[in-house]
Amino acid sequence: MAGIELLSDEGLRCDGRRPNEVRKMSCSFGVFDQSDGSAYVELGNTRVLAAVYGPHDIRGARSKARHDRAVINCQYSMATFSTSERKHRQRGDYRSLEITSNLREVFENAILTELFPHSQIDIFVEVLQSDGSNYSACVNAATLAVIHAGIPIKDVVCACSASMVGDHSLVDINYMEESVGSGPNMTIALLPKSKQILSMESSGRMHSTAVSQVMDSAMTGCQEILQVMKASILSHTKELNKQ
Repeated sequence: MAGIELLSDEGLRCDGRRPNEVRKMSCSFGVFDQSDGSAYVELGNTRVLAAVYGPHDIRGARSKARHDRAVINCQYSMATFSTSERKHRQRGDYRSLEITSNLREVFENAILTELFPHSQIDIFVEVLQSDGSNYSACVNAATLAVIHAGIPIKDVVCACSASMVGDHSLVDINYMEESVGSGPNMTIALLPKSKQILSMESSGRMHSTAVSQVMDSAMTGCQEILQVMKASILSHTKELNKQ
């Protein structure tokens, strides 16, 4: 299938969405009793679990402790059954290491780490089902898990992907659009209030004239996702207040 065929003559994508539509998103809290905070996110058919432990004492080498802030430890993985390809996925593969590094960078800048010197915060994220935009779904799930753990954070970090098909920018890319589309993909993690971009990654070559269009689409998608996340946080808070 050619990239342009990802859009029908009526302007609909392969899953029936308009180019600027984000997939249906749902969130829940308290998935794991053993963790300090946890969250589960469904973004279309992409499903992600996140768990947060800490702040706690530094584990392992004491030399990595910081006297002025907490150390953020992240780990990203994909379940063996997360895709149609039933193969063992090593935690140390390049893409996993890249996403782990990006997640750590995002939350080092989002969490108020200066409040917890000589401590460590662990963030574990696992993709249970992959249907595109894994990284953005992981950022959103990890954010909710951090909030559920009661760890102070600058803002509700939200992330969204975008791409180009012909002259059209697509928001929240699914697996088919990622793997079949000829256009470049971009994912942005954002602090919404300040509009500070904490992470921006892209794959594929992008003409300079398309960069701003794709960025604007991703940031618009972030705002839509933010509303769902805020509604979930509010609903969870109300449930806690009833108890």
